[in-house]
Amino acid sequence: MSVSSIKKSQKESLLFRSISELFRETTLEDKNRESLMVSRVKLSDDKGVCIIFFYTTGGLEEFKQKLKILLLYKGSLRRALARSIASRYTPELVFKFDDQYEKQQRIENLLEQVKGEDSSTD
Repeated sequence: MSVSSIKKSQKESLLFRSISELFRETTLEDKNRESLMVSRVKLSDDKGVCIIFFYTTGGLEEFKQKLKILLLYKGSLRRALARSIASRYTPELVFKFDDQYEKQQRIENLLEQVKGEDSSTD
């Protein structure tokens, strides 16, 4: 693993923690965003763009409705992020729906079913 990829993964981790915390704090003020959950972040190779993946129990359709609200907060979220992390540049923020989360949940449910079936046969 190269040094730049380690630094990139460390910065992604820092951004994820900071964004999640900022989002959690501001969600208390705006109930329109309470069903949204930050599930992961991904930095572009040049670290100029941060894709924030969200999951909502209402799926992609609910996310599309909430995206309008997210876009209104984009500037203030980026400013707050710039204040909370020690970095020369704050990346541009892009919001996307995380369909991987649903896939992961299905896999975990299947594993739990198999685990339950396995323990009942012992």
